[in-house]
Amino acid sequence: MKNLLTSALLAACILAPIPVQATDAPGLGASEAIQFGTGYSLDSAVLKEKRRINVLLPASYADGKRSYPVLYLIDGGTKEDWFHIAGLVQLGELNGVTREVILVGIEGTDRKRDLTSPSQDPLDIKELPTHGGADNFRRFLSAELKPFIEKNFRTDGETGVIGESLAGLFILETLLRQPEIFTHYIAISPSLWWNKEALSYQAAELLKAHKPGTRSLHLAIGNEGGGMRGGLDRVMAALKTEAPTGLTWDFQDLPGERHHSVYHPAALTALRAAFPGPNPIK
Repeated sequence: MKNLLTSALLAACILAPIPVQATDAPGLGASEAIQFGTGYSLDSAVLKEKRRINVLLPASYADGKRSYPVLYLIDGGTKEDWFHIAGLVQLGELNGVTREVILVGIEGTDRKRDLTSPSQDPLDIKELPTHGGADNFRRFLSAELKPFIEKNFRTDGETGVIGESLAGLFILETLLRQPEIFTHYIAISPSLWWNKEALSYQAAELLKAHKPGTRSLHLAIGNEGGGMRGGLDRVMAALKTEAPTGLTWDFQDLPGERHHSVYHPAALTALRAAFPGPNPIK
Protein backbone atom coordinates (compact mmCIF):
# COMPACT_ATOMS: atom_id res chain seq x y z
CA MET A 1 0.00 0.00 0.00
CA LYS A 2 2.88 2.36 0.91
CA ASN A 3 4.59 1.71 -2.45
CA LEU A 4 1.32 2.33 -4.29
CA LEU A 5 0.85 5.62 -2.43
CA THR A 6 4.39 6.76 -3.24
CA SER A 7 3.93 5.83 -6.91
CA ALA A 8 0.69 7.77 -7.05
CA LEU A 9 2.32 10.82 -5.52
CA LEU A 10 5.20 10.69 -7.99
CA ALA A 11 2.81 10.26 -10.89
CA ALA A 12 1.05 13.44 -9.80
CA CYS A 13 4.26 15.46 -10.08
CA ILE A 14 4.92 17.31 -13.34
CA LEU A 15 8.38 18.82 -13.70
CA ALA A 16 8.63 21.29 -16.57
CA PRO A 17 11.34 23.92 -17.19
CA ILE A 18 10.21 27.53 -16.84
CA PRO A 19 11.65 29.64 -19.70
CA VAL A 20 13.71 32.76 -19.02
CA GLN A 21 13.03 35.58 -21.49
CA ALA A 22 15.46 38.27 -22.57
CA THR A 23 14.36 41.85 -23.25
CA ASP A 24 16.01 43.87 -26.02
CA ALA A 25 17.17 47.35 -25.01
CA PRO A 26 16.96 50.15 -27.61
CA GLY A 27 20.38 50.99 -29.03
CA LEU A 28 22.11 48.03 -27.39
CA GLY A 29 21.24 45.31 -29.89
CA ALA A 30 19.91 41.86 -29.06
CA SER A 31 20.02 40.92 -25.39
CA GLU A 32 20.54 37.54 -23.83
CA ALA A 33 19.12 36.37 -20.49
CA ILE A 34 21.63 35.51 -17.76
CA GLN A 35 20.69 32.23 -16.12
CA PHE A 36 21.70 31.05 -12.66
CA GLY A 37 20.09 27.63 -12.55
CA THR A 38 16.87 26.32 -14.04
CA GLY A 39 13.33 26.77 -12.75
CA TYR A 40 10.72 24.01 -12.84
CA SER A 41 7.01 23.82 -12.04
CA LEU A 42 6.09 20.89 -9.80
CA ASP A 43 2.47 19.78 -9.36
CA SER A 44 2.15 18.59 -5.76
CA ALA A 45 -0.60 16.15 -4.81
CA VAL A 46 0.34 16.55 -1.14
CA LEU A 47 0.15 20.35 -1.07
CA LYS A 48 -2.58 20.52 -3.73
CA GLU A 49 -0.79 23.33 -5.57
CA LYS A 50 1.98 24.04 -8.04
CA ARG A 51 5.39 24.77 -6.57
CA ARG A 52 8.31 26.38 -8.32
CA ILE A 53 11.58 24.50 -7.87
CA ASN A 54 14.95 26.01 -8.80
CA VAL A 55 17.92 23.74 -9.57
CA LEU A 56 21.60 24.68 -9.88
CA LEU A 57 23.84 21.88 -11.14
CA PRO A 58 27.58 21.67 -10.41
CA ALA A 59 29.94 22.90 -13.12
CA SER A 60 31.19 19.35 -13.74
CA TYR A 61 27.71 17.79 -14.01
CA ALA A 62 27.71 17.69 -17.81
CA ASP A 63 31.21 16.20 -18.00
CA GLY A 64 30.46 12.63 -16.97
CA LYS A 65 28.42 10.25 -14.89
CA ARG A 66 29.35 11.36 -11.37
CA SER A 67 26.64 11.54 -8.74
CA TYR A 68 26.37 14.42 -6.29
CA PRO A 69 24.97 15.33 -2.87
CA VAL A 70 21.82 17.45 -2.88
CA LEU A 71 21.32 20.59 -0.79
CA TYR A 72 17.67 21.64 -0.38
CA LEU A 73 17.08 25.34 0.21
CA ILE A 74 13.90 26.37 2.01
CA ASP A 75 12.68 29.81 0.84
CA GLY A 76 14.55 29.05 -2.38
CA GLY A 77 12.73 31.39 -4.75
CA THR A 78 14.48 34.03 -6.85
CA LYS A 79 12.89 36.74 -4.69
CA GLU A 80 13.86 34.86 -1.53
CA ASP A 81 17.24 33.31 -0.69
CA TRP A 82 18.10 31.64 -4.00
CA PHE A 83 20.76 33.97 -5.34
CA HIS A 84 22.83 34.56 -2.22
CA ILE A 85 22.92 30.88 -1.23
CA ALA A 86 23.52 29.76 -4.83
CA GLY A 87 26.41 32.23 -4.96
CA LEU A 88 27.97 30.72 -1.84
CA VAL A 89 27.57 27.21 -3.26
CA GLN A 90 29.09 28.17 -6.61
CA LEU A 91 32.03 30.08 -5.09
CA GLY A 92 32.80 27.27 -2.64
CA GLU A 93 32.91 24.78 -5.48
CA LEU A 94 35.13 27.02 -7.64
CA ASN A 95 37.80 27.41 -4.97
CA GLY A 96 37.51 23.88 -3.58
CA VAL A 97 36.42 24.99 -0.11
CA THR A 98 33.16 23.03 -0.42
CA ARG A 99 32.21 19.98 -2.43
CA GLU A 100 30.11 20.16 -5.55
CA VAL A 101 26.42 19.77 -4.75
CA ILE A 102 23.13 19.97 -6.59
CA LEU A 103 21.26 22.93 -5.12
CA VAL A 104 17.46 22.64 -5.07
CA GLY A 105 15.50 25.74 -4.04
CA ILE A 106 11.87 25.43 -2.98
CA GLU A 107 10.04 28.70 -3.62
CA GLY A 108 7.60 29.64 -0.89
CA THR A 109 3.89 30.22 -1.37
CA ASP A 110 2.78 30.49 2.27
CA ARG A 111 5.83 30.05 4.49
CA LYS A 112 3.85 30.82 7.65
CA ARG A 113 1.74 27.75 6.85
CA ASP A 114 4.46 25.43 5.58
CA LEU A 115 7.15 26.09 8.17
CA THR A 116 5.16 26.03 11.43
CA SER A 117 3.57 23.29 13.48
CA PRO A 118 0.22 23.95 15.22
CA SER A 119 0.52 26.48 18.06
CA GLN A 120 -1.46 26.82 21.27
CA ASP A 121 -0.34 30.42 21.73
CA PRO A 122 -3.23 32.86 21.03
CA LEU A 123 -0.75 35.48 19.78
CA ASP A 124 0.74 33.04 17.24
CA ILE A 125 -2.74 32.07 16.09
CA LYS A 126 -3.74 35.72 15.66
CA GLU A 127 -0.59 36.80 13.81
CA LEU A 128 -0.17 33.68 11.64
CA PRO A 129 -3.74 32.47 10.98
CA THR A 130 -2.69 29.97 8.27
CA HIS A 131 -0.05 28.31 10.48
CA GLY A 132 0.30 24.62 11.24
CA GLY A 133 1.28 22.94 7.95
CA ALA A 134 4.82 21.78 8.78
CA ASP A 135 3.97 18.05 8.83
CA ASN A 136 2.35 18.33 5.40
CA PHE A 137 5.32 20.24 4.00
CA ARG A 138 7.67 17.56 5.35
CA ARG A 139 5.58 14.95 3.56
CA PHE A 140 5.89 16.94 0.33
CA LEU A 141 9.68 17.01 0.71
CA SER A 142 10.11 13.34 1.56
CA ALA A 143 7.38 11.73 -0.58
CA GLU A 144 7.38 13.97 -3.66
CA LEU A 145 10.28 16.36 -4.08
CA LYS A 146 13.19 14.17 -2.95
CA PRO A 147 12.12 11.12 -5.02
CA PHE A 148 11.62 13.33 -8.06
CA ILE A 149 15.04 14.96 -7.77
CA GLU A 150 16.64 11.54 -7.27
CA LYS A 151 14.86 10.22 -10.36
CA ASN A 152 15.76 13.12 -12.66
CA PHE A 153 19.28 14.00 -11.52
CA ARG A 154 22.40 12.02 -10.59
CA THR A 155 22.35 12.02 -6.80
CA ASP A 156 24.49 10.01 -4.38
CA GLY A 157 22.10 9.71 -1.42
CA GLU A 158 23.75 12.39 0.74
CA THR A 159 21.43 15.33 1.40
CA GLY A 160 21.31 18.59 3.27
CA VAL A 161 18.74 21.27 4.04
CA ILE A 162 19.33 24.93 4.84
CA GLY A 163 17.13 27.80 5.97
CA GLU A 164 16.79 30.77 8.31
CA SER A 165 14.22 32.11 10.79
CA LEU A 166 10.94 30.15 10.39
CA ALA A 167 12.80 27.90 7.93
CA GLY A 168 15.42 27.33 10.63
CA LEU A 169 12.65 26.35 13.04
CA PHE A 170 11.24 23.92 10.47
CA ILE A 171 14.66 22.39 9.83
CA LEU A 172 15.41 21.91 13.52
CA GLU A 173 11.98 20.37 14.08
CA THR A 174 12.57 18.04 11.13
CA LEU A 175 15.86 16.86 12.65
CA LEU A 176 14.19 16.25 16.00
CA ARG A 177 11.05 14.52 14.68
CA GLN A 178 12.12 12.86 11.40
CA PRO A 179 15.93 12.81 11.31
CA GLU A 180 16.02 10.23 8.51
CA ILE A 181 14.84 12.73 5.88
CA PHE A 182 18.21 14.51 5.49
CA THR A 183 21.90 13.94 6.26
CA HIS A 184 22.91 17.52 7.11
CA TYR A 185 20.74 20.15 8.81
CA ILE A 186 21.65 23.85 8.71
CA ALA A 187 19.31 25.93 10.90
CA ILE A 188 20.21 29.62 11.02
CA SER A 189 18.55 31.83 13.63
CA PRO A 190 15.66 29.36 14.17
CA SER A 191 12.43 30.96 15.40
CA LEU A 192 12.26 28.92 18.58
CA TRP A 193 9.96 31.48 20.20
CA TRP A 194 7.14 29.79 18.25
CA ASN A 195 4.40 28.21 20.41
CA LYS A 196 6.00 29.57 23.59
CA GLU A 197 9.29 27.77 22.83
CA ALA A 198 7.55 24.39 22.94
CA LEU A 199 9.98 22.64 20.57
CA SER A 200 12.97 23.51 22.73
CA TYR A 201 11.28 22.00 25.79
CA GLN A 202 10.63 18.79 23.83
CA ALA A 203 14.14 18.52 22.37
CA ALA A 204 15.68 16.23 25.00
CA GLU A 205 12.89 13.64 24.85
CA LEU A 206 12.84 13.70 21.05
CA LEU A 207 16.61 13.17 20.89
CA LYS A 208 16.39 10.22 23.29
CA ALA A 209 14.18 8.42 20.76
CA HIS A 210 16.71 8.77 17.91
CA LYS A 211 18.46 5.75 16.49
CA PRO A 212 22.22 5.98 15.79
CA GLY A 213 23.01 7.43 12.38
CA THR A 214 25.57 9.63 10.64
CA ARG A 215 24.13 13.14 10.52
CA SER A 216 25.22 16.70 11.21
CA LEU A 217 23.50 19.77 12.63
CA HIS A 218 24.80 23.30 12.19
CA LEU A 219 23.24 26.05 14.31
CA ALA A 220 23.81 29.81 14.33
CA ILE A 221 22.30 32.91 15.88
CA GLY A 222 22.98 36.64 15.79
CA ASN A 223 22.48 39.31 18.43
CA GLU A 224 19.02 38.07 19.38
CA GLY A 225 17.47 37.57 22.77
CA GLY A 226 14.17 36.38 24.19
CA GLY A 227 12.77 33.08 22.98
CA MET A 228 15.25 32.95 20.10
CA ARG A 229 18.28 32.76 22.38
CA GLY A 230 16.61 30.98 25.28
CA GLY A 231 15.12 28.32 23.05
CA LEU A 232 18.41 27.69 21.27
CA ASP A 233 20.30 27.46 24.58
CA ARG A 234 17.77 24.85 25.70
CA VAL A 235 18.19 22.84 22.48
CA MET A 236 21.97 22.90 22.81
CA ALA A 237 21.76 21.75 26.43
CA ALA A 238 19.70 18.79 25.21
CA LEU A 239 22.23 18.06 22.47
CA LYS A 240 25.09 18.00 24.99
CA THR A 241 23.43 15.22 26.99
CA GLU A 242 21.15 13.40 24.55
CA ALA A 243 22.70 13.62 21.06
CA PRO A 244 22.50 10.12 19.53
CA THR A 245 25.55 8.23 18.33
CA GLY A 246 26.64 9.55 14.94
CA LEU A 247 25.12 13.04 15.25
CA THR A 248 27.74 15.79 15.17
CA TRP A 249 26.77 19.38 15.76
CA ASP A 250 28.29 22.85 15.97
CA PHE A 251 27.16 26.35 16.86
CA GLN A 252 28.06 29.82 15.61
CA ASP A 253 27.40 32.73 17.96
CA LEU A 254 27.56 35.90 15.85
CA PRO A 255 26.83 38.86 18.16
CA GLY A 256 27.87 41.34 15.47
CA GLU A 257 24.96 40.26 13.26
CA ARG A 258 21.23 40.87 13.61
CA HIS A 259 18.37 38.55 12.67
CA HIS A 260 18.16 39.96 9.15
CA SER A 261 21.93 39.96 8.53
CA VAL A 262 23.11 36.70 10.11
CA TYR A 263 22.07 34.28 7.35
CA HIS A 264 24.79 34.92 4.76
CA PRO A 265 27.89 34.79 7.01
CA ALA A 266 26.50 31.88 9.02
CA ALA A 267 25.63 29.93 5.88
CA LEU A 268 29.17 30.38 4.53
CA THR A 269 30.70 28.68 7.57
CA ALA A 270 27.98 26.03 7.85
CA LEU A 271 28.30 24.96 4.21
CA ARG A 272 32.05 24.54 4.67
CA ALA A 273 31.41 22.30 7.67
CA ALA A 274 28.62 20.23 6.11
CA PHE A 275 30.20 19.75 2.68
CA PRO A 276 33.98 20.23 3.07
CA GLY A 277 35.85 20.31 -0.22
CA PRO A 278 39.33 19.23 -1.31
CA ASN A 279 40.80 22.58 -0.22
CA PRO A 280 39.06 23.27 3.11
CA ILE A 281 39.56 26.38 5.23
CA LYS A 282 41.36 25.43 8.46
